[in-house]
Amino acid sequence: MKVVVVGGGIAGLAAAHRLEGILPVSQSEIVLLEQESGLGGKIQTERVDGYVIEAAPDSFLSRKERGVGLCEELGLADELVGRRPEHERSFVRRGHVLYPLPTGLTGMIPTNFDALAGSELLSAEGKERLAAEVDVPPAPAGGDESIASFVSRRLGPEAYERLVEPLMTGIYGGDGEQLSLRATFPALRTFELEYGSVVRGLLAQPSDRGTWPPPFASLRGGMGELVAALVRDLRRTELRTSSGVSTVRPSPDGGYLLETTSGEMIAADAVVLAIPAFAVAELVVGFDDELATAHGEIPYASSAVVTLAFRSDDVTHPLDGYGYVVPRSEGSDVLACTWTSRKWAERAPDDAILIRVYLGRFGGRDVTEERDRDLLALGRLELELLGIDAGPQLTRIHRWPRGMPQYVLGHPERLRRIELALAEHPGLAVAGAAYRGVGIPDCIRSGEDAAETVARSLAASLG
Repeated sequence: MKVVVVGGGIAGLAAAHRLEGILPVSQSEIVLLEQESGLGGKIQTERVDGYVIEAAPDSFLSRKERGVGLCEELGLADELVGRRPEHERSFVRRGHVLYPLPTGLTGMIPTNFDALAGSELLSAEGKERLAAEVDVPPAPAGGDESIASFVSRRLGPEAYERLVEPLMTGIYGGDGEQLSLRATFPALRTFELEYGSVVRGLLAQPSDRGTWPPPFASLRGGMGELVAALVRDLRRTELRTSSGVSTVRPSPDGGYLLETTSGEMIAADAVVLAIPAFAVAELVVGFDDELATAHGEIPYASSAVVTLAFRSDDVTHPLDGYGYVVPRSEGSDVLACTWTSRKWAERAPDDAILIRVYLGRFGGRDVTEERDRDLLALGRLELELLGIDAGPQLTRIHRWPRGMPQYVLGHPERLRRIELALAEHPGLAVAGAAYRGVGIPDCIRSGEDAAETVARSLAASLG
């Protein structure tokens, strides 16, 4: 039996890795096709002159078990690192002022009202409204709701705009007026229904402070170590880069036929499509219009990451934290600014500072269409806030056109339509960030689940 995995990002690599573990060695063949020249998708790490430069994600949530679990399976447990505790705080930018986020945040939600009382982020009225959340009656069960609607209803519009929205955008790069609560933060709705209060629900959960691994984990040499270890561990998967797929269709003899962009035809007993939703739509439109339509309805946001390095002597700001986020209400292309060498150890030489500026909002202009010099200028302009006017020692620009799927209202129903359509095509599965989570552990889990789905289908076909 032959299984083809289309896509060499973390979801596709995880799918191939799981397939190697569950398919019989003597009776199976696994091929992975990736249209780009390298593997790993958005997980790319460059190491140069003592700097560790991430093209996109720099960490993952350790409570989502498949991130840490896969690292342990690959022998990377000793390479896991947490953020530098001596700089443990972040800010919100309003105008040209950085306001510290109040301590006691659980996820995005304040649960320590004593700490909130001293914060300048919210007005007195906004603090009173947030503290009154415990007295807000739950909405009736049923239906979906946007993040903006839910948070404003429970915590007040000011708490949403100044606190929750910029933190949420830092995760999804999206618009809270459109993002589905059920698809992004379903636990918040669960807490409302079960405890009558989001704050009470959060306070009832066990704390992860002081545990290992820490809430946000990375790898000592950058997230690219995970990709490199996965690739090394793939012993019997044929890895083919620079090999895109133009069509997928059911074969009259059973299984599937794939045509590569070079014109090669590949017959497979099962296929895992670990590619963006819009790419899936293009591949399957010829044989399942409903599957294609449902995938085509998942929108994507584009973004760019501008990384700059400076001599420490050229930075007058104390950089006393991990960085800051920027609310949508500021009207800026900038989502966030991370002081990377303050956030993680060993990411820059001792006499240097490494900073990343994140650009691009869903619904805004496509920053990936801007020239390098213009993106660099946007990054430099943002850093004037920190008093940095010296020239950078190093710059890197990474563009991610249509790089982040958006779980807009109706996403859970859309997933149900996709599941029903896939049920009509045994041996075909999908994986990646477009479905049930955009983080690295989510994508790993998605790839592994897809591998198990096609393995079950192959076993059933063999009787």
